[in-house]
Amino acid sequence: MQELSVKHSNGVYSILVGNGLRFKLHEYLKKSYTKVLIISDENVAKYYLEDVKKGLDNFSLASYTIPSGEHSKHIDVYYEIQTRAIEIGMDRNSLIIALGGGVVGDLAGFVAATFMRGIDYIQVPTTILAHDSSVGGKVAINHSLGKNLIGAFYPPVGVFYDMETLTSLSERETRSGYAELIKEALISSEELFYSMIETDLESISTEKLQEYIMAGIRVKQGIVEADEKEHGIRMFLNLGHTLAHALEAELGYGKITHGEAVAIGLLFSIHVSEKVYQKKLPFDRLKGWLVANNYPILSTFDSKEIIKHMKSDKKTIGQQIKMVLMEAPGQLKVEQITDDELNNHLNTFKERLV
Repeated sequence: MQELSVKHSNGVYSILVGNGLRFKLHEYLKKSYTKVLIISDENVAKYYLEDVKKGLDNFSLASYTIPSGEHSKHIDVYYEIQTRAIEIGMDRNSLIIALGGGVVGDLAGFVAATFMRGIDYIQVPTTILAHDSSVGGKVAINHSLGKNLIGAFYPPVGVFYDMETLTSLSERETRSGYAELIKEALISSEELFYSMIETDLESISTEKLQEYIMAGIRVKQGIVEADEKEHGIRMFLNLGHTLAHALEAELGYGKITHGEAVAIGLLFSIHVSEKVYQKKLPFDRLKGWLVANNYPILSTFDSKEIIKHMKSDKKTIGQQIKMVLMEAPGQLKVEQITDDELNNHLNTFKERLV
């Protein structure tokens, strides 16, 4: 088992990565909670909900299962879970367990942040993608006009990453999660980036995947400790997300996975970076790897509609769109891009994808 600690303004929490952690969460809970509510989705629950319950039989347990997919990060689902928490008698000494991927973690974390003005929660991620979303304390639900616009910074009291749960992932879920690892590699260094895109996702070993997941977590750990509330370098973690979030909103949440959108967004960030800094960057290498690993490369979106969605993004200030760009892997900057520049970049990007 591997362990990291993340410091935040109100304390510290541990990230444990290993096998079989879902069976023994009771060993790591530091308080005696009055109630424990496990929030999961319909896909994850059928595999792992009973496993988690077995390790918590000394607690007063309840569970709530949501539909799988991004559309569950909705105000109505959020309200339903709040109602469930009230009905089962949860109080300020209760615990929420987020058992699932990024959608479950974001939603359950936001429920915890706002129930009785904040109660404890832990993350039990079951996807590759959730290695990123479960660390750093960002919790949120979506609005029809933009992704994650309703949320908070609210750190968990622990993250317990059971690598065994990744064995049930579909090919698509593996692709989705690996895109966030590529993002963290681009933030980190050329060495890590080129190592990661040498990988064939169909044949990646569990050991190599855990190595890359730990590398990604360490990148995020360092950044969120230095900039908890995203006033500076934490914005680097949004690499690829300016276009990704806009694509998700334009296409409708769930049409493509978050990670598939991020993969396209990373290509776009590299494309814009090449234009802005007049440098040759690994656009073709990344595009070739994405195609070889069956990522959808969409090029038919409406540039003007995409720009509208970008202006609704939480990173946009005063209707001025800012993008995370790179002079090289590991050398990132945040630049303001005008609407005309962005429209031109989007149109030339679409031509380059064909």
